[in-house]
Order: sequence, then structure tokens, then C-alpha cells
Amino acid sequence: MMLLRRLIFGAGMLAVLALPAGLRADVTNAAPDFKEVYDLIRTHLAGESAADLDRAAVKGLLTQLHSKVSLVNESSGTDSPSTAPLVAKSVLYDGPVGYLKIGRVDEGLAPEIIASCKELNQSNQLKGLVLDLRYADGHDYAAAAAVADLFLAKETPLLNWGNGAVRSKAKADALTIPVAVLVNAQTSAAAEALAAVLREADRALILGTTTAGEATIDQEFPLKSGQRLRIATATIKLGNGEMLSPEGVRPDIQVAVSPEEEKMYYADPFKEIIKPSVFPLSMALGTNGAGTNGTNRVHVPPTTEADLIRERKERPGMELEGTVSASREATPEKPVVRDPVLGRALDLIKGISVLRSSKPA
Repeated sequence: MMLLRRLIFGAGMLAVLALPAGLRADVTNAAPDFKEVYDLIRTHLAGESAADLDRAAVKGLLTQLHSKVSLVNESSGTDSPSTAPLVAKSVLYDGPVGYLKIGRVDEGLAPEIIASCKELNQSNQLKGLVLDLRYADGHDYAAAAAVADLFLAKETPLLNWGNGAVRSKAKADALTIPVAVLVNAQTSAAAEALAAVLREADRALILGTTTAGEATIDQEFPLKSGQRLRIATATIKLGNGEMLSPEGVRPDIQVAVSPEEEKMYYADPFKEIIKPSVFPLSMALGTNGAGTNGTNRVHVPPTTEADLIRERKERPGMELEGTVSASREATPEKPVVRDPVLGRALDLIKGISVLRSSKPA
């Protein structure tokens, strides 16, 4: 009976949240007696069986507690461990700034990060590092603490997932370069904790969008239906005692990108996404719709010697469009990072590096 009360209460909370703000405040401040409400609904609600009420209650609980409670089906594979690589990509950007795309936060990630940084450092002295935790997951909070420990020279509390706070170790070889962490709504669990602890220790700035809010210790309970109920039985705390919020980790610098575009940029940060033009055809052609007179006329490249002479007289000192000098080879342009989140992080790291180098010794 106690379980049924909780289920119905969850459905009631779902209904409350659907109310207008004014009415919602009155209901939540003076919650009615559960049994009274349940008996009235069961007696007078037409067209709904007890099983219907149970399903509505379960749905309400799962919806409202989605970051803490979830159903796990045997066939869904949602509980299977991630197969993403620990470090999915390691590359050097102009600056020089190292970039590591983290697939998952799991055992062995810390030594892989060290190895990747050493490899990137061979050709250029790293001035900074970008840890891309977008779409990263993992439930190994010890691994998250081990990665954070790489960037801290002094002993300090890092994370607490139920057995006391894990602390970093004092060391002389800590990575002291500036760090930027990229996150999005798909950054979950131990990846969220890693981003949060690096910021709390003043070792990184976070860029992107708010994370999933799933940094918890979970336990699964079997159900008669063959499914399992996954419940967050413990919260994750930072070294200062602050609990990681189910609302997720908010970035220091919000960089909003549509989910579709973000996936494309994540796969190829140099990708140029062509968006449909919203300008009228006349504006795109540089005309006013009444002809080609005026300063906005369409320029037609010269095609004859007479045209070339006239062009030089009318536009002295200007490069002729549509012509290529035979004595000059075109130099290829450097690729441009078009991923807004990564581009912002690279600019940030370069700026911090300049400030550090300008400080007197």
C-alpha cells in the first residue's frame, strides 16, 4: 500500500506541475490528504481502471524524477557499459593548444591523457588544453578524480561519492597549462563530475550548455515485469561539500548551438554549414529590382582587351575580379574552426596564454 501511495503521489505531482503558476502555488503549499484524493479519484473518475491509475502514477514518477529514477529493460541495452574509446581524438590546434575528445570517463583515462599530452608536446610546447566532454559518459567517479588530480599540484579534496572525499596528491609534475572543458546536454554522470571538480579547483573554465544532471550512484532493483528500476541511491559531492545538482552543471560561458549542428561540428569542427538565405533574390544579386544602375550593380568581369582597359580607368588601383595572375601562385588558406564552442575555447586559451607570457617573471 505504501508503494501505491507513492506512485499515485507521483501522478498527482505531474498534474500539479501542469497547472497554471497561480494555482500550482496553492496546491503545493497545502497538499491534500493522499487517501482522500485517491479514494475520490477511484470512485468518481470515469473510464479509468485501477491499472490505468497505476500506469499514470508510474509515468508521473518517472517523468518527474527522470534524472534519478529510470526503467531498464532487458532488451534495451541501456544498462550496458559504453564502448566509446577513452580518448577518441587527440590533435594540436594553432596556438599551440592541445585538444582531447573524451569518449567516456572510465578506468585508465588519466594515463591516456598523460600519454596524449606528451605526444602533442613533442612538436610544440603546449600553451593550453581543451577537454571535450560533449557526449561523454561513464560511472567511474574514481577515474574522474584521477583525471582531476593530473592538473593539481597541491593536495586538495576532489570528489565524494559516499566513502569520504578523495584528495589530490601533492606533486611537482602537475599539468599547469590553462584548461577549457566543453560540455553539452549529453555530458553525463562521471563526465559531469570531472567538469565540475576541475572548475571548483580553479583549474578550468566550462563552455557549452548545461549538462544532463545524472551524476549519481545508482542501484538497480528487479521488478515482477522483468524490468529493473534504477534508482539514484547516493549523490555526488565536490570537495567543498557542494552536491552536484540534478539540474546539471552550468557552464561558465554559455555557447548555444542547435543539437543537429552540434553533432556535425563535433564530427568535423571545420565543417561549413550552409544555411538557407533569408534575403530576397534582388538583395542577393546586389540589385534593387529595377535594373543594374547605381552602386549596387552586379559587376561583370572584363572579357576583352578593351574591357580590361576601361576597367583599369574606371577602377584604378583595384584588383580585377575573375583574373588570376600567371606569375603568382595562389596560397592555400588555413582551415578555420567553425565549431562555435571549440572556437570560443581556443580563443580563450590563447588569451590566457598571452596574459601569462606578459607577466613579469
